[in-house]
Amino acid sequence: MPRWGRRVTDSTPIAADADRAQLNRRNLRTFRQVLINTAVANLTTSFLWFGLTFWAYIETQSVLATGIVGGTYMLFVAFFGILFGSIVDRHRKHLVLVLSSSVTLGSFLVAGVIYLAAPEGDLSDLGKPWFWFFAGIILFGSVIENMRNIVLSTSVTLLVPEERHANANGLVGTVQGVAFIVTSVFSGLAIGFIGMGGTLLIAIVFTGLAFAHLAFIRIPEEERRDADGERPPTFDVAGSIRAVRAVPALFALIIFSMFNNLIGGVYMALMDPYGLELFPVQIWGTVLGVASTGFIVGGLLVAKFGLGRNPIRTMLILVIVMGVLGSLFTIRELWWIYAIGIFLYLVTIPAVEAAEQTVIQRVVPYEKQGRVFGFAQAFESAAAPVTSFLIAPIAQFGVIPLLDSDEGQRTWGWLLGEGDARGIALVFFFAGIAMVLIALAAFMSKPYRMLSQEYLRDSDQEPPASTARLQPAEG
Repeated sequence: MPRWGRRVTDSTPIAADADRAQLNRRNLRTFRQVLINTAVANLTTSFLWFGLTFWAYIETQSVLATGIVGGTYMLFVAFFGILFGSIVDRHRKHLVLVLSSSVTLGSFLVAGVIYLAAPEGDLSDLGKPWFWFFAGIILFGSVIENMRNIVLSTSVTLLVPEERHANANGLVGTVQGVAFIVTSVFSGLAIGFIGMGGTLLIAIVFTGLAFAHLAFIRIPEEERRDADGERPPTFDVAGSIRAVRAVPALFALIIFSMFNNLIGGVYMALMDPYGLELFPVQIWGTVLGVASTGFIVGGLLVAKFGLGRNPIRTMLILVIVMGVLGSLFTIRELWWIYAIGIFLYLVTIPAVEAAEQTVIQRVVPYEKQGRVFGFAQAFESAAAPVTSFLIAPIAQFGVIPLLDSDEGQRTWGWLLGEGDARGIALVFFFAGIAMVLIALAAFMSKPYRMLSQEYLRDSDQEPPASTARLQPAEG
């Protein structure tokens, strides 16, 4: 049985090819609809997430608060990752999209009630429970929306021809980049001009629109079952581990991404506080948005040129580049160095993420990809909260006061220059160096060679047929 679920006989090759081409076109239209709907949902939750981060720092003037908020978000993503993957493998994709949208919309509505009910001044007081309830319910709704990203990654396998997977993953990165740009700009403007209440209202409206749009999407997929005919459990930890272990060295790829995210937690905790030291919130959101066009550039480059014959090698080279950029973009307290550094840093991210997705989509059977993506998400996301929770108090109470002192300036001034945010710059510098060393170690490792060989061997063979029997997509 060929990949697209149509039987081809020698007597009807032309008709079969025409049927396959028509089915591919319909499936690609469906993929674009899923992509657009997910883009709107990602844009909305990112808009509210950025707004919450900006608002929290402005109201509290504490990197500890932003570190805890960011770390909690990633901790939630890690906790729910395997569950999300099992749900995606167990149920039809459209049902999962509806579930994700409805829970996210409900969470944002509850956050709106908390915003209206909280006594004046208590909502921004870290010593009162209102702030943590409010931030927690927004983070929960945003995390549930992440289930869509697993659906989108497996939809590439379901709806896009094998030879176009890397390009489709690059397009996914482009869409995510657009969301990042729009939200970073408009979140700063929204918090600056209409406050947290207006920002939350906008998020509720657009989440509702994305939910309504799902009524017009039809994804061609039968009820989900494994190759043995059994439906995967709702929380399939054992199945996730078996699916990862079935591919030599795939676990090593996930571990490497986990270490990469360990460094990423530093940027998550400190990038916004550094930017807000250089700019007012409205200007910082705009600068971040303009610099974030790097997401679009990087995604379009992958969509156009792919990732090369060995995406794993491409990924490690780009991680080294990321580490160098991360060390240097705060080397002096000049806004244009920071902005250019962010732009170049973000150019690399779509390719790094697309590389991991492309490898998993090729070497893991389609029926188990949701659990593998969920397992990877859980492991990789678990790393960032560790760094975020650790680095925020270290920076707040240790490094920043040290670099503000005369002794700290004498010790590190030759490297970092002068300014009010040299403590954060020092953390960025050593985090980037650590990222470079981790990538170099991965390059020299046996798992890198094994996984590269596995990927290249599969690329020279006909991809196995999916057991998901596709029907022509509607709409």
